[in-house]
Amino acid sequence: MATKTISLDEEAYERLKARKREGESFSEVVKRIAGERSWSEVTGILSEDEADDLEAIIEDGRERSRNRRDRLADDLRGTE
Repeated sequence: MATKTISLDEEAYERLKARKREGESFSEVVKRIAGERSWSEVTGILSEDEADDLEAIIEDGRERSRNRRDRLADDLRGTE
C-alpha cells in the first residue's frame, strides 16, 4: 500500500494521539475519525418543526430521568 507523509503541529499530533486506541495505527485513527460526521455536515437535515419536536422529546426524556433519579434517591434515604 502506498503511503503519504504529512506534517502536523504539536497540538494536532497530541489530539490525534489522544484519540488513538491500543493497537491502532495513526492511519486507522485518521480513517475512523474522518468517517465521523461533524455538526456542520448535519445542519439543515431537520426542518425547524422537526428540530423543535426532537428537542421536546429529548427534554421529556431528561425530565423523566430526573424524576426517576429523585424517586430512587428518596427510596434510598428511606432505607437509612
